[in-house]
Order: sequence, then C-alpha cells, then structure tokens
Amino acid sequence: MTKSALEIARAAYQPKLPKAFRGSVKVSEGEPTQSVANQDEIKRIFPNTYGMPIVQFVESNTQINYPAVNVGVILSGGQAPGGHNVISGLFDGLKNLNPDSKLYGFILGPGGLVDHNYMELTTEIIYEYRNTGGFDIIGSGRTKLESEAQFEKGLEIIRELNIKALVIIGGDDSNTNACVLAEYYAAKKANVQVIGCPKTIDGDLKNDQIETSFGFDTACKVYSEVIGNIQRDCNSARKYWHFIKLMGRSASHIALECALQVQPNICIVSEEVEAKNMSLDDVVTYIAKAVAARAAQGHNFGTVLIPEGLIEFIPAMKKLISELNDFLASNAEEFSHIKKSHQRDYIVSKLSKENAEIYASLPEGVARQLTLDRDPHGNVQVSLIETEKLLAEMVGNKLAEWKEQGKYVGKFATQVHFFGYEGRCAAPSNYDADYCYSLGYAASALVINGKTGYMASIRNTTAPAEKWIAGGVPITMMMNMEKRNGEMKPVIQKALVKLDGKPFRTFASKRDDWAINTDYVYPGPIQYFGPTEVCDQPTKTLQLEQSK
Repeated sequence: MTKSALEIARAAYQPKLPKAFRGSVKVSEGEPTQSVANQDEIKRIFPNTYGMPIVQFVESNTQINYPAVNVGVILSGGQAPGGHNVISGLFDGLKNLNPDSKLYGFILGPGGLVDHNYMELTTEIIYEYRNTGGFDIIGSGRTKLESEAQFEKGLEIIRELNIKALVIIGGDDSNTNACVLAEYYAAKKANVQVIGCPKTIDGDLKNDQIETSFGFDTACKVYSEVIGNIQRDCNSARKYWHFIKLMGRSASHIALECALQVQPNICIVSEEVEAKNMSLDDVVTYIAKAVAARAAQGHNFGTVLIPEGLIEFIPAMKKLISELNDFLASNAEEFSHIKKSHQRDYIVSKLSKENAEIYASLPEGVARQLTLDRDPHGNVQVSLIETEKLLAEMVGNKLAEWKEQGKYVGKFATQVHFFGYEGRCAAPSNYDADYCYSLGYAASALVINGKTGYMASIRNTTAPAEKWIAGGVPITMMMNMEKRNGEMKPVIQKALVKLDGKPFRTFASKRDDWAINTDYVYPGPIQYFGPTEVCDQPTKTLQLEQSK
C-alpha cells in the first residue's frame, strides 16, 4: 500500500490517554440510573440492563492478572473520522491487559456478524490503520440488528470464536441496537457482553456523560477550511452569494460549529426555525433582507450556511413530512404502482387538507424528492432534498419582487454547494485521534470488567488528556420512546442545538454584525504538527459548553 508523506508521519503519532489507563484499571460505580424519559416503558423493555450505575475508571497500582479474552468489533452506519483509532485503542487496551487476547473484526458492519464474515485483527493490520481516516479496515454497513433470527445467527459465530464481548461503534440508532442485543443476550444468559462507542459527525449523540460524538471535531474542521476558502474567493470576486448546505440531518450542530469558526454572513439554525414557528417564506425573507442590506452598501456577495435537515424543522413542513412518512409506510406497495406523472396528484388526494395545500404549493422537484425511497427507519432522505438550490431560487424570486417595488437595487448571482461526504473519512484531527483511542481503551476496560449494555465515555476533554475522565454509561439511561416506521420504539434521544446554550447564544450575539459586515475567518487546513494552540484545540462548541 503506497502511503503519502503525511500518512507515514501520522503512523508514528502516539495518541494521548487519560491518567486512569496508566496502570491497572480500577472501577468506581455511581448510583443507579434511569432513562431520560418513558422510564416505565424503557424498564419493561430492558429489565436486565436498566438502572445500572455510571462507572468511572481510576488509576490503580494493584497488579491484576486479567484473563485473555476474545472480542468482536463492528463498525456500524456512516463513516466518521477516528473509527480506526477506536479499534486501535480497543486492540491495545486488550493486549495491554493480556497479550493473549484476540480481536475479531466483522466485515461490512452488523451484516458481517449475521453472515459470519470476519477477520482476526493482528498487530500488523492495526499498524497500517493507526491515525488514518475512513472505516476501510473492516468496512461498515447499515444492517439493523433487531430480529431474534439475527441475534441467534450472530450467536453461532460468537460461540464458534469463543467471543466474550462485542463492541459496536456507531451512532444513536446503532447504539440502540447494541442495547437491544445486550438485553437479548443477558435475558438468554448467553454470557456475551455488548459495548457501544459514540460515533457520528452530526454531533447529535451527546449528553451529560457523552461530551461529543467522535468525528464531529474533524468533520467541522474540514468543512470550515473549505467554507473559509469559499469566503476568500467570495471576498475576492465580490459577485456571488454562496448557499452552502452542511451535513447534519437531525440537528444543526455542524452548521453552528462552522459558523463559529468562519463567521459567515448568515447561518440558519433549524432548532430556532422550529422554536419561532417560522415558515419557509419567513426563512427566505430573513436571508433576502440580509442580501438587500449588504447590496445597499455595494456588497453583492456573501455566504449562507444551511443545515441538511432544515426542511424537517419548518413546523408546517414537519407536519407534512410526518404524514407523508406514515402514509408511505402503510401504502408503499400501492404508491409504487402509480405512474410518476400521476404521483403528485395521488399524494395530494391522500393527505389532510392543510398538508395537501402545502404539498401542492411546493416546486415540482422538492415535491418529488419528498416521496423518494425512505431510509431504513422509514424517514424521508433529507440529504436528497436540494435545500440550498431551493433557498437560492426562492431568495432570488423574492429579491426580483422587491426590485420591481423599488426595495432592492443590487445584483444577485448564486453558487450552491453541499458538503457532506468530504468530511466523513478525513484523517482525524489530533483531538479525534486522542479521543477515539481513549474510547477504544475505555471499551476494553468495560469488557474486562464484565460490563454489558454500556457506552464508552471520555469526559473533560477540553483539559489536557491526562485529566480526561474515562468510564462507561448505561445505554438505557439515554433512551426514550419515539415513533419509527409507524410504531413506538425505544431509541437514544437525539441531542439538538440548545437555544439557551452558550454556543448558540454566542453565535446569536454576533450574527447581526456578521450579516452586514465582511468579518470572515479563514481557519485553513487541519494541522497535525506544531503548537498546541494550532493543532490540539477542540471545537468552539465544546470550548463554549465547558467554559465556566
């Protein structure tokens, strides 16, 4: 395998670890926990894994002879920078506790467990992937582990390989599946542990115990670099408004973090749109007013950041999409036989009056995108909706109306962008390289201490790494009940942008100035070698959340 100069240099980087992992690992247990909501239902569904305590690892000088264990690891869902370091940390943690321990990787996600597709991960293989981006060491997949047949099929290979524990590296849905699997094996007394690790560049898997999901830091730095480059071009040519959609379906964490890093003219935050009950026209008018104000100063250029899931947060659109999801979940077969030319009229005839009117008013392209194939959870695939083009077009139409009325005198030309996949497999930043390695180490400690139904946790990460707090959190503690595919299901509660939180309040205090003035910041590419203030800084979001 040919390596670049950076890859060769990064292979030698030794990620930093919390002090707790320097010697033998001692477990400190807290009080029993309960779920964030729907306590009775969650407890009923997870009788064997509910109410467990939060655990913290502390440094110990006591010499412990740990038994050798075989562990399986699965990468689940979309890629995120740092996944290879989670596996490296897990491997090193297990080998450090007992050199005879083995780590098996299941190929292409949870489907590899069901299909018995695996490989043993050796020192030589792990070395090739340390501090690299991507999930290509074993690949990832989106197979959902939810049926008894899948659990039993997985159990066959687990027993054949004498695997003591599975570590599932994934987002909120993958970790929900991990908890379901942990509960099943506990109920069957199968003696198989299941541990989760928090992954998603979207940043919406976090709470008091999980400060951030891995990959968020790197992805935001990658996007901010490119947005900064666009803003430099924007300020050089001075003739385009750039509408930039950013990945992050269910929350606006990426858009907000990038805004804090690059200071664009406009950043829409979906959660605020919903809280203010804004319509699509309200959003368009807000952007158009900023465009007109800058044009009055002779500045016919600017940048607009748009979260991927914006459409779903506009209350009227949210109601429409909810009804569409339920209707298509129940009538998928019938809908598949309707001619494309008749699909719009068919949908209009089946919706409630209010939603039918909204659907009928949408541009043809957006209406069609709302009825495309659902994701595995039965939801509309919002990444396929070209919100950036929709807003650019609608703002243009609004400005044309204002020009006729004498309210606007500028020129309006647009460029549109969507940054998503560009950030998912980037080489992890120093923060993500360290954080992910520590998560893997924590997972190995949870395994060796017999825990199941836990998610690895590393906290206090704005401090130097030796002061990081390592431990584990019961996954049931993060759960609530939500409607999926027309049924109420237990899922990990997504963390949305808090409008009363310091990151949003800091942004809100500055955005009016950014809208009128050209206050762009140019972060540049991720730096891996050099001064700490350049190379090791966590996200602005985390710094603001952790600041006293």
